[in-house]
Amino acid sequence: MSHSTYNKLWGEAHEELSSLLTQELPAEPLRPERDRVVFFQRLATLYVRYVQIFRQLEEAYDQVVQPQKRRLIREVLDGAMGRVLELKNEMVEKEFSEYHYMDDVIQDLKLTPEDLEIPIPRYFMSERSKVLRDRSKMLSNMLDLMGVVEKPKPTGERTLSVEEAVRIIQVTERARQGRLRAKFMREIQRDQERQRKSKDRDLGASTMDQAAVCIQKVWKGFLQRKRTKREREEEMIFLGMAMDQNLPQFCPAALVAEATKTCRRTKQEEHEEDYQKSLISITNSLRELEGPNMTETMKDQIRQWFIECHDATGSFPDYPEEEDGGSAVIFADKTPEQLMEELAAKEEEEANKKPKGKEETKDKGKKEKAKGEEVSI
Repeated sequence: MSHSTYNKLWGEAHEELSSLLTQELPAEPLRPERDRVVFFQRLATLYVRYVQIFRQLEEAYDQVVQPQKRRLIREVLDGAMGRVLELKNEMVEKEFSEYHYMDDVIQDLKLTPEDLEIPIPRYFMSERSKVLRDRSKMLSNMLDLMGVVEKPKPTGERTLSVEEAVRIIQVTERARQGRLRAKFMREIQRDQERQRKSKDRDLGASTMDQAAVCIQKVWKGFLQRKRTKREREEEMIFLGMAMDQNLPQFCPAALVAEATKTCRRTKQEEHEEDYQKSLISITNSLRELEGPNMTETMKDQIRQWFIECHDATGSFPDYPEEEDGGSAVIFADKTPEQLMEELAAKEEEEANKKPKGKEETKDKGKKEKAKGEEVSI
């Protein structure tokens, strides 16, 4: 699919989410619903619609290439996932069951049961691939230290499709049943051969007619087994349990679509790397080009602030401490009088927090000194 397809998917999800927010947060508050069935119906409808939004956003986030758009979609996607969990929890609390029947809601929205399935977001694995690799490496190192030998993995691994896996299971099960049946028939044939030999012990060697009959039985048995196998395969194809060998095993369009998705994921990684590098280069260029001008402008503002404070109060103020915010206090949208009042209030608070013992001793010393002066006079 093209870029416009996923942008359109994102736009549709955004419109649906806006309508849901308008419904959930109306201008006038809704009156409480007393009917439990109607209330659950409302919750189920919201749940189904949020699940559809989640599926659309997850598909768009997996295939959109632009890094900025992916960051926006990720925030909305996380919010939609959280809302789905909230609605599910509320439905469980109201129904006292984790299984809900929403056939009427699905029918009203013209959906299928498959549309209610919540897929695992693909970015769970793609974005945690490095963490998973580090974890597996750490576990392998721990096993090496403990002396545990892992079984070597086969190098020729390949992923089986559902049809191939079903076919292998069917072949294995039929082989097992065939071995049991062959063992049972072999025992019966041995018993019959033993009985025949006991009867024909005095007849001597087999005649030509018996030899011809034996050959015919073997040949007819071979032909019948071949015919039965062909009929069984035709029946399995008719029932849909096996694929026709004459038809192509994989749809070319599906293969092209999967290859396109893989290519888009590769482009995502490349664009993300370019985005991070661009952020660093733009930040450095801004520091080199705009940094000196910004520094001079800030210095002029600080000088002007000192001059205004001097004109308003008659004295130069102390430079704000780092704990108070430093130069950020100067650039706040406040007048010099307000800044001076705040700084004075903080100084008073610090003075009040000091221990009173020293102040009392100083006061006593002053009083004693004054008394001594009065006595001397």
